[in-house]
Amino acid sequence: MDINFSDDFLIKGKFSIKKAFTEYKGKLTKEEGVQLLIQEKEKLRELQEKLYADGSQSLLVVLQAMDAAGKDSLIEHVFGGVNPQGCSVTSFKTPSPKEYSHDFLWRHYLALPQKGMIGIFNRSHYESVLVCKVHPEYNVNEKTWDSTKDFDNTFWENRYESIRNFEKHLAQNGTTIVKIFLNVSKDEQKKRLLDRINEQDKNWKFSTGDLPERALFNKYMECYETAINETSKDYAPWYVLPADNKWFARVAAVQIIIDTLEKMDLKYPQLSEIDRSELQEAKKQLESE
Repeated sequence: MDINFSDDFLIKGKFSIKKAFTEYKGKLTKEEGVQLLIQEKEKLRELQEKLYADGSQSLLVVLQAMDAAGKDSLIEHVFGGVNPQGCSVTSFKTPSPKEYSHDFLWRHYLALPQKGMIGIFNRSHYESVLVCKVHPEYNVNEKTWDSTKDFDNTFWENRYESIRNFEKHLAQNGTTIVKIFLNVSKDEQKKRLLDRINEQDKNWKFSTGDLPERALFNKYMECYETAINETSKDYAPWYVLPADNKWFARVAAVQIIIDTLEKMDLKYPQLSEIDRSELQEAKKQLESE
């Protein structure tokens, strides 16, 4: 391979959204990418089984993107081959009244993967510094704040700090974190939204609410840039993937996740001498039947 996906798309130092690729696909053709994904999914399946057997660590994959960037299809195509018993997906929508009655991280704690599991957040705790920064009035629903005047620079700095502390705590207690931003261009988003209207079997994916949010595209990009710069750490790195070509984003994502799992130094449980002896005794009993 000519590309080290884990290295090339890892955010190191200052991140600029304007300099980030959206169309890049390296020297791969789509056909090569599709075939490579099939091969890599088998590796992922084997590593997920090893993670489950090891039982001492978990992996949290955080996916963030604008509407129509391909989060749902990435989850389907990348994780479609893993054992459902070892993988969970949580899609975070608008908080419920009960969730608003707790701190903004509470519902995310509840969805964390237990040891031995892969957990996938389709949108995540980052919505609190993305959509809630674009629409600060949403934060008033938390009941702690009186008005949008409370959401000054100090408020947002505290939010980033809470997120960093949350992720550092997870990393220190056995959860490895991978955060992926699918970077889709505004032109490609327009094309995909039109596809949802023009293709009858995709109509259900379209929401009229997508258009007002699209009008704020540049504002969202500013918020993503700030959030990534504030929270990309060694213990919880951000990867920014070109997402105008869905097949490429999937290949890059699966290789990043595989590399991450391989670095976790997972091991199958080792049997004690007593356990081995009992196994041999069980074998003899079964063979003598």
